Amino acid sequence: MFQVLSRSWALLIGMMLLMVGNGLQGTLLGVRGGIEGFSTFEMSIVMAAYFAGFLGGSRLAPEMIRRVGHVRVFAALASFISAILILYPAFAHPVAWAFGRVVIGFCFSGVYVTAESWLNNSSDNANRGKALSIYMIVQMFGIVSAQALLAMGDASGYALFILSSVLVSISFAPILLSISPTPAFETAKPMPLRTLLETSPLGCFGMFLLGGVFSAQFGMSAVYGVAAGLTIAQISIFVSSIYVGALLMQYPIGWFSDRMDRRLVIMLVAAAGGIFSLLAMFFDYYFGALLVAAFVIGGTSNPLYSLLIAYTNDYLDPDDMAAASGGLIFINGMGAITGPLVTGWMMDSFGAQAFFGMIALLMLVLASYAIYRMTQRSRAGIDDGAYAPVLPSASPVAVEVASEYYIETALEDETNET
Repeated sequence: MFQVLSRSWALLIGMMLLMVGNGLQGTLLGVRGGIEGFSTFEMSIVMAAYFAGFLGGSRLAPEMIRRVGHVRVFAALASFISAILILYPAFAHPVAWAFGRVVIGFCFSGVYVTAESWLNNSSDNANRGKALSIYMIVQMFGIVSAQALLAMGDASGYALFILSSVLVSISFAPILLSISPTPAFETAKPMPLRTLLETSPLGCFGMFLLGGVFSAQFGMSAVYGVAAGLTIAQISIFVSSIYVGALLMQYPIGWFSDRMDRRLVIMLVAAAGGIFSLLAMFFDYYFGALLVAAFVIGGTSNPLYSLLIAYTNDYLDPDDMAAASGGLIFINGMGAITGPLVTGWMMDSFGAQAFFGMIALLMLVLASYAIYRMTQRSRAGIDDGAYAPVLPSASPVAVEVASEYYIETALEDETNET
């Protein structure tokens, strides 16, 4: 762990500040949209726009890096993020916000690709798993810290937007000023979606459903809080509970996934998330119940992302794992774009409780499909590789790093057995 920190401390500090800015702007827009009188469906379009930009960035950013290099791409995209953050309150209109969210989503995706390339370059086979874990902890800490800043500020003014812009601006100073070699950049060509679907139907279908769940959490949780009449402080605590759950539940679920049939773990975890979503839908008048549900929903949906990647890798040759990661991210991105749109429409039609109804539906469908897949394919002869924690907001680079870690641990296990 200390070796990872000594090599990557500047990158980790910069990413933490960047995640504070990103976490603050996401929740802040949901609250400010309510103050500006935007409808729930209008806000769902704004929130979905981020994931459209993010998906585009994950496809185009690698080519930008090949052309002009990591440093220039990182600095240029971070500058755009900072500029748009400070412009939001000046152009308080759903169309302007949606356009800004597309650009910010694109830029954050490119920044993640760049940063995660540096992280991978600074780690080796012995500490790659630790590097992924520390990176995830830093990201979560940044997002949770952002909610505390929101609770202490005034969402109706300019100060919080300026603060998020400043945080993003200073985030790339420690990264760009640190002495670190520019990594060689390579990403695998994505596997054809038909081949990926034939290899792992549960992995593909689960990734699509999970995209809707994650985007509802990241994009619509603050919108739900406004619609449900929560105070700013309550919204901050509610959103924080989602990410605290995501952090604390990664490792217990990962431990079980390395020792049980992963389909069974996927089914149990998804069912738990769906059941607690239903409980929140019917007991949303009690704030304590909301916090418990948020903790469990975050603690089940985020590890499911890593679970589905590991499960898909179980059925792939090592040479195909990197190529498959691009396809999984694309499928997840399509689900993430549709998630806020459907959630916003349901909330407009059936009330704020439909936020949890949407999450419950997606999670329970995933649990049901996992049960079905257990009847269609035997696990005999399948050697499970190691679970590596990856957030749904990760770029293709981080997912490929997780696949490399999977391969390395599998090879180590084979060596130890012989």
